Amino acid sequence: MSPEHLVTVYGTSMMICAPEGFPLDTEGAAVELLGEAFSLKAEMVVIPAERLTDDFFDLRTQVASEIVQKFANYRMRLAIVGDIGRRVGESDSLSAWVAEANTGKDLWFCPTFDDLKTRLDRRAPAPS
Repeated sequence: MSPEHLVTVYGTSMMICAPEGFPLDTEGAAVELLGEAFSLKAEMVVIPAERLTDDFFDLRTQVASEIVQKFANYRMRLAIVGDIGRRVGESDSLSAWVAEANTGKDLWFCPTFDDLKTRLDRRAPAPS
């Protein structure tokens, strides 16, 4: 199996990125992932939190906004999966951004893949 592979969960095709892949730290890295996602015909890219660099979580660097904007420009949904609780606890602005992102449909931060699957399950009640 390649490091990035396609799965379908509740009707959503997702490219699952391997934890050991290249870091998602630039717009160029985002474009590379987007290219792979489009070649697989994915509707969503799922990136393990460990693939994100410290700069991504420091919103002052603009790395996160550049990467997320690239996904938005190409209308590709993005899910970050993994425990980012420590980072969120250290930054009020990051905490607010993550909370706001999780109210939408295009960018989600989920602690586990099971949490992501629950969000995709249209039969489940919406998270509060």
